Amino acid sequence: MSELMGSLKMISNGSVLMYILKGVGFTIGIAFFAVVLGIIIGTVLALARNYCTKGWLNIFRYIATAYIEVFRNTPLMLWIFIGLVFFPSIEFSAEFTKFFELSRTEMAVLFKAIVALVLFTSSVIAEIVRGGLNSIPKGQFEAAYSQGFNFFQTLILIVLPQTFKNIVPTLLSQVITTIKDTSYIANIAIAELMGKTFQLIQIAPRYTGFTTQNVSDVFVLCGLACVIYFAINFTLSCVVRHMQKPKKRTAPAAAN
Repeated sequence: MSELMGSLKMISNGSVLMYILKGVGFTIGIAFFAVVLGIIIGTVLALARNYCTKGWLNIFRYIATAYIEVFRNTPLMLWIFIGLVFFPSIEFSAEFTKFFELSRTEMAVLFKAIVALVLFTSSVIAEIVRGGLNSIPKGQFEAAYSQGFNFFQTLILIVLPQTFKNIVPTLLSQVITTIKDTSYIANIAIAELMGKTFQLIQIAPRYTGFTTQNVSDVFVLCGLACVIYFAINFTLSCVVRHMQKPKKRTAPAAAN
């Protein structure tokens, strides 16, 4: 019982909570960055796979198809380790790394992991967008052509807005998955929530007053991380469910 009280006392420490909150900030920031870039890249891939079907344009469809299928059917963890070994390193300025309270090495490793996450997420989002594109009736193109729109104007002004409106719930579900996927980065970096949780477990005796780590330290810290992940993702899930509810139609007023 004393060990459990020591572990609970640790998470009431202001510096520990601030350290964990910084990890939460990194987790949300990484997920946001991955989703935004994933939507951009995924949309391009979906358009190439769906509409590059004539002549020399077929090569873009083949490239998009290969990219999507390779990344979607292999583990994210694999790409994080491939990125760690093969992706080029970028030298960040001392001011930039100081702002994030990371060393240059840690920042370079984190950058490689984020690139891997973006590549993986974009392949999943590409199929979500492609499903949305396929849900748009072909008559939309015919109607647009009859009004003088060309193919690209039809895509940008008519098809894509309807596509993204249709896929919002599915896209939000992918955001939840991406937030959880950031925990894989903890295997090579300490910036995000799980990475900081693992580091706190290693130095737990500094805060609990015991000379060694205890099982209760693991349960308490991982349990706190679980609660934080649940709070973030459950909130997004509620948003998804709310958006998926059919809207009630009001009956027209009876004429006098």
